[in-house]
Amino acid sequence: MRLILALIFLIVFFIISIPLYLIELLIGKFNHRTMVASSQKIVVGALHTLLFICGVKRTVIGREHVPKNEAVLYISNHRSYFDVPVAYTTVPTLTGFMAKKEIGKIPFLSYWMRFLQCLFLDRDDIKQGLKTILKGIEQVKAGYSIFISPEGTRSQTTEMLPFKEGSFKIAEKTGCAIIPVSITNTDEVFEKHVPWIHSAHVIIEYGKPIYPKDLSKEQQKFLGSYVQGIIRDTLSKNSALI
Repeated sequence: MRLILALIFLIVFFIISIPLYLIELLIGKFNHRTMVASSQKIVVGALHTLLFICGVKRTVIGREHVPKNEAVLYISNHRSYFDVPVAYTTVPTLTGFMAKKEIGKIPFLSYWMRFLQCLFLDRDDIKQGLKTILKGIEQVKAGYSIFISPEGTRSQTTEMLPFKEGSFKIAEKTGCAIIPVSITNTDEVFEKHVPWIHSAHVIIEYGKPIYPKDLSKEQQKFLGSYVQGIIRDTLSKNSALI
């Protein structure tokens, strides 16, 4: 029943969003940042409703750790399709998500994602992947945070996949803070019950900012492993709270 209601809501939202999309285009012609901010409010409102329909209860920890006046690089584990809705409804900054290029071909969804400064990564083309990372660097310099799951795809087990070090170039080149994000139990909503949606309690925790320049040379050399270790420890801690 939750799956059917969620699909109906998404269809209705995409229909309603057609005139909103046109309004956002108009706003963007005068003030790009205002367009991004208003688009994020619309999408966040829709995702709040979607999570309510799906019975997702969220516990949010550590949002006060996120610097409010600077763009950051959010680094997260990835276990579920519901990671993004949970993250997007809790991030305190204007944020674009890094997604695989295939999502950029989905009508309506891809339009809103572009309004939100989301980036589409071609994981099979190194050259195009580098261009996407360079674009992410420019967006951070322009004041927009980036949210990345460096595993590259959803992990099918409780153990995280290795983090791809290239994802951290955005922080290394801009000097922005890295915010470790640990998302616990989202796979209980859908992946463990495919094709049905189940209500669940999920926990998302924002860790303290990490500035690469403040780390030791060894930590900088293996930055991905260092950040992944922090997320792994937090996931272990929070799993006991479910």
